[in-house]
Amino acid sequence: MTARTSRELQLGVFASGRGSNFSALLKAIAEDRLNAQVRLLVSNRSDAGALGTALEQGIPTKILSSADFSSGDRFVKTLLFELRKHGVDFIALAGYLKKVPMEVIREYRHRIVNIHPALLPSFGGKGLYGHVVHEAVLNHGCKITGVTVHIVDEQYDHGPIVAQRSVPVKEDDTADSLAERVLQMEHRLYAETLQLFAEGKVRVEGGRTVIDR
Repeated sequence: MTARTSRELQLGVFASGRGSNFSALLKAIAEDRLNAQVRLLVSNRSDAGALGTALEQGIPTKILSSADFSSGDRFVKTLLFELRKHGVDFIALAGYLKKVPMEVIREYRHRIVNIHPALLPSFGGKGLYGHVVHEAVLNHGCKITGVTVHIVDEQYDHGPIVAQRSVPVKEDDTADSLAERVLQMEHRLYAETLQLFAEGKVRVEGGRTVIDR
């Protein structure tokens, strides 16, 4: 492990789909590039591929959908209970397609991050995820797109930006080809950014992040 590491993040990862970013984080942990332990994988979908990956790795999982609860309050209380029970102190959204409840954001203030497949604030907000983002980038004739890791607040794709990395758009790109290159960048940037948190190098001041190098 790198000498500058200050603490091991106790991660809760939220995922709704196949979980390629989740797998990339697990690889970074195994290769000592990320000082963290995944304590819990949360999904709102029982068919999410990330659940199978977690089970293969012996990581506890929990399927929680607000639609399965009689009230939003019961859903939130159950989610917070599971996070506390598993000792989660930091949350990473990895293709999680639901809005994080306000109560969870308050409890984990500045300790929830999301990765978005574009350079925010462009091409972000409700409904802009996955291939929809890449199609919008191409339709606007953008020459550069990229990846953003940001702290989660009460609005979609809105919190303080922690890190960004650009990806050039090629003339012959399709949404699929662009998505593949952006995803490769996501896999690298997410682990690198989470490691900054593990090293205690990220601060929020005046609604912006400051990285102590």
